[in-house]
Amino acid sequence: MTALTFHYHPLASFCWKVLIALYENATPFTPLVVDLGDADARDRFKALWPIAKMPVLQDDARGHAVPESTVIIEYLDHHHPGATRFIPADGEAAWRTRLWDRVYDHYLHEPMQKIVLNRLRPVDGKDPMGVADARNQIGTAYGMVERVMAQRRWAMGDDFTLADCAAAPALYYANLVSPFTTSLPHTRAYLDRLMQRPSFARVLAEAQPYFQFFPQEHGEKV
Repeated sequence: MTALTFHYHPLASFCWKVLIALYENATPFTPLVVDLGDADARDRFKALWPIAKMPVLQDDARGHAVPESTVIIEYLDHHHPGATRFIPADGEAAWRTRLWDRVYDHYLHEPMQKIVLNRLRPVDGKDPMGVADARNQIGTAYGMVERVMAQRRWAMGDDFTLADCAAAPALYYANLVSPFTTSLPHTRAYLDRLMQRPSFARVLAEAQPYFQFFPQEHGEKV
């Protein structure tokens, strides 16, 4: 039994972000899949984190329950460091890394989730204007990523960082709901590199049995 317990779901995109960091450094942890549809499981999870949003990292050795994917990765970087350091020691590089983490989370990941959640709404509750706004935001973010990744291997250059942990699930799922066009060759190549990275390849393999539950539109492939 390890001191770290990771409360998550294998299909949840923000959980992927942390799993990548855990697998990058082979950090020992106990995975605990949370079924929010089960009332007892939901109550137990809310007792740990009342907001009831995954993921949460429970560190029994320090008595902490750490929510929010970015915060969890920074916590791991500080308390459970490994060969891959997710926040650069250099202050200039550190703030730029955090900025791109926010870009991927707020301007790709979150609008992607809006589109997916809209698919789950009843017909009379659909939000076509919200979906259109989300697609426009994704398009703007794609343009930013394309310009930057024309010159870089990873999000911040040569080193794999927090920003890449954020980029992997954001780009993977965003490409499903708003597919890359031929004008995004560097973005596509970057996602290909991320998918070939052993840590993310493992996340995708473990999620495979759950992809059947992803709300798809006609013609989509997960």
